[in-house]
Amino acid sequence: MTILLTGSSGRIGTSLRVSLPELGWKLRCLDRVPAEPPSGSSASSAPSDSAPSDSAPSDTDEIVADLSDLAALDRAMAGVDAVVHLAGQPTEAPWPTVRDSNIEGVYQLFEAARRAGVARVVYASSNHAVGFTPHGTTELAADTPARPDTLYGVSKVFGEALGRYYVERYGMRVACLRIGTFADAPPDDRALATWLSPGDCARLVDACLRSEDLTFAQVWGVSNNRHRWWSLAAGEALGYHPMDDASQHRSDPGNAGAVDAFVGGGFTHSAFGIAEILDAAGKRS
Repeated sequence: MTILLTGSSGRIGTSLRVSLPELGWKLRCLDRVPAEPPSGSSASSAPSDSAPSDSAPSDTDEIVADLSDLAALDRAMAGVDAVVHLAGQPTEAPWPTVRDSNIEGVYQLFEAARRAGVARVVYASSNHAVGFTPHGTTELAADTPARPDTLYGVSKVFGEALGRYYVERYGMRVACLRIGTFADAPPDDRALATWLSPGDCARLVDACLRSEDLTFAQVWGVSNNRHRWWSLAAGEALGYHPMDDASQHRSDPGNAGAVDAFVGGGFTHSAFGIAEILDAAGKRS
């Protein structure tokens, strides 16, 4: 089966370009910048500001184009069996950037899938869709109600709601992955709870692509961390069985369960307000 992988030059996309073929999937990649040859399953490559191009022939496995290029999207969708949608703005930014990439872009992605008759989409959401949710001693369910911590988080709530619409209206199968901290190894104490390893990321996406039980699902994108805040039940129902644990890579300082009061961590701090982000970007006069 052929999978369209959008955002294939990003951190997660670069990792999945290696791991998904190892699990038996044929990939067609779409990104606004050409993919660099991955050095391994945990390699990373952040998108640059290079101008997009759709000059790659439509019969290749890589299409270089932006989500705003509808002809390129239609070309990318032709003949694929499912979509893993990672493309978009990956963190907080001024509203026009978030809107164009994560609101308009995800709508165009689902519309292209509908036109092509592609029935399954795995959508990269984020824990920041529920970032202002307090965490405590009870594991949070994957369908925890939306409490976004940023405009970026708001855009991920929109993507989840749009996915639900395409399930109800058009009979698609959609999995929304509320991804935690994706990294080769847990980078900080918060990641003792929120880490998603490259290997488990591949296992999660693979399970969502294969599951016959999937209709609409919200699933935590998290490894089997000893200190995790989030329930694995929704993923397990789709066949996701994570194998990695952040505590195997990072020692517990004794406060793993107390780092930050909210799911969104630092994104809930005052520095991530709308005005503060504009100031940081030099866009407020």
